[in-house]
Amino acid sequence: MSEHVNTSHGLGRAVLAGDAAESLSDRAYHEIRDRLVMLDIRPGSPINEDQLGAVLGIGRTPVREALKRLAYERLVVAYPRRGTFATDVNITDLAHISEVRQHLEPIAAAGAARRATAPERASLRELADTLQSDATSRMEARDLMRLDLQAHRALYAATHNPYLEDTLVRYDNLANRIWCLFIQRLPGMAGHISEHGPLLEAVVAGDADGAAELARNHVVHFEQEVRALL
Repeated sequence: MSEHVNTSHGLGRAVLAGDAAESLSDRAYHEIRDRLVMLDIRPGSPINEDQLGAVLGIGRTPVREALKRLAYERLVVAYPRRGTFATDVNITDLAHISEVRQHLEPIAAAGAARRATAPERASLRELADTLQSDATSRMEARDLMRLDLQAHRALYAATHNPYLEDTLVRYDNLANRIWCLFIQRLPGMAGHISEHGPLLEAVVAGDADGAAELARNHVVHFEQEVRALL
């Protein structure tokens, strides 16, 4: 297990000293989730709760609670008497995932364009500038993937619809596991990530229709690029 888990915090969320045990469970969930999404925990790998807890500095109970949530999200699977494993990444799931995202991503983009707060729009504007800067062309593939996750999660949060946000985070996580399988074979990775720039700009400008169309096109383009490599 140890060879598949690094000690970086990735995209996890910090927990303030004195937080309740429930917050430790949340932290464990976010940390393990992002290691699974980025394939730091490889598909099919066994998950040792004690080793994982030691790496994260979190006890067994929060880790176990986190794994239960991740099983519901199809990121891990538990087998009686065998243990818990990271789920395999099945390319045949791409069509199913894309079908859902093509409907929900435009709804989220339009909702964010209508309901994002002023501070959220400022943050999205800053993120759009980063995504469209020359710096992205010099970034490593894994850093680009993290930027992709950041852009999607910021947009989902700006919808102020927790049900839509939770659903899309789950599907985006599954899509990104597929994406991570191919990142070393995608020379145009930076260009794909930069597509988020105009999308976020439309959200900032309050252009709900434009944002919806850009979101839909982004999902379609993602599926086309992956299929081109098969």
